[in-house]
Amino acid sequence: MKKSTQAIQFYKKAVHEDPLLEKGWIAITELYINKKNFNKALYNINKAIEIDDQNPQYWRKLAEINLKLNLFEEAVEAFENCIILQDFDLVILAMQEPQYSHPSLTDLLSRIARAKVACMSIMNMPPLPYLKRISSLDCSKLTEAFLNPEIWSEFDPSLMTLCSPDPQAYRPPEEDPNVLHVGLPTNFKVSKFNNPELDRMLENISADVDAFRVDGKEVPVKLRVFESLFVPFAKWAMLATGNYRCITQAGPRSIQSSVHSNIAQSESIYDFVNELVVTLGADRGDMVPFAKYSTAAEGLRNPSSAARAVFSGAINIERVDKLIKLTADSLSMHNAEIQEIVAVVDAELGTQSNHPA
Repeated sequence: MKKSTQAIQFYKKAVHEDPLLEKGWIAITELYINKKNFNKALYNINKAIEIDDQNPQYWRKLAEINLKLNLFEEAVEAFENCIILQDFDLVILAMQEPQYSHPSLTDLLSRIARAKVACMSIMNMPPLPYLKRISSLDCSKLTEAFLNPEIWSEFDPSLMTLCSPDPQAYRPPEEDPNVLHVGLPTNFKVSKFNNPELDRMLENISADVDAFRVDGKEVPVKLRVFESLFVPFAKWAMLATGNYRCITQAGPRSIQSSVHSNIAQSESIYDFVNELVVTLGADRGDMVPFAKYSTAAEGLRNPSSAARAVFSGAINIERVDKLIKLTADSLSMHNAEIQEIVAVVDAELGTQSNHPA
């Protein structure tokens, strides 16, 4: 701590003698970040940007600091400048689908698309550009599942891939923004871009995650790279059988209860959705057996994030349930239980919309 304070004083003296010494401002910024004094870090990174506003690393640092301060619109603006300066090799789409329709993000999405930056989505909801890579899908029949399908129109499908967010995790409210509690440590499964350079980047990320250690231990969740476009869709059956059935007219229930209160019905829903994905072109070997999922669901004693959102007053959530229904409809495959799930979710969202918190 004493050395850190001395270093700050040293660099403060340096920038006082030469206010255009941008490396000095950056050094002070990093020292304040390490001390978790983000307000002072913000002041100093802005000083560096005043000297060199064409340095994308400075804008990225500004965005990260703004996130720590919960200044989300300012963070988005800083990230936009990174995109303009093309400082990214890969953009991760890690929020829920409806959030991208926020006015502060639609312009950022457009900039990403126009910059032709590769994107990896870890949303439950596959972005429309990814779905367009699947020749057996008529995406014009799927737009109703998206809050604002137009925001995806500028993206090149060849630059969009999908990563199945199989791990179950949540952010403890008392922890820092980047701290997650992992309840189900399964792996992320990403499909290749079918582009040698971009696929090599995914393999390198996978290897780096494998090699990373926290306090001498491996991280509990890995990234696995697959040839098939359909591997991430193995999550669809789980979402339909467990997550969306946590939303009931009587209120939220746990994933464990959703799956095990009527195991025969759950297996019927699960098998139908898997059959749908196979009909699209998936290999049956890519699908997770129901027995394995039902065993994992025994330990999922909380309602899904979708159910928690709905009964906390959300009027928009990711609608993978509706995407499954529309996909099935487009292939003349119909299932009464899927229809009922969608109807219940529609009704509860409508209730929240009519009676906002």
